[in-house]
Amino acid sequence: MHGYSADKRSYLTRLRRIEGQVRGLYRMVEEDAYCIDILTQVAAATRALQAVALGLLEDHVRHCVAEAIAGGGPEAEEKIKEASAAIARLVRS
Repeated sequence: MHGYSADKRSYLTRLRRIEGQVRGLYRMVEEDAYCIDILTQVAAATRALQAVALGLLEDHVRHCVAEAIAGGGPEAEEKIKEASAAIARLVRS
């Protein structure tokens, strides 16, 4: 079981909403919408994806990392490295 399993339905709903936002962006470009309006929608979609990423990261730390730490051993260190790398990727994006 993954850390996000309890909220899977919520994540899928949010991702469907984001998918709709991206389709809307496509239409806006296709229909030659005003640049600033498109950029505003890009920013909204980006924030929505970041919110999903942060939620998944929090779930991972609370579930997968916490379990590994409780169990100890090399798996704990690996999960911490994994989470740190994920945080670094999010910060760079």
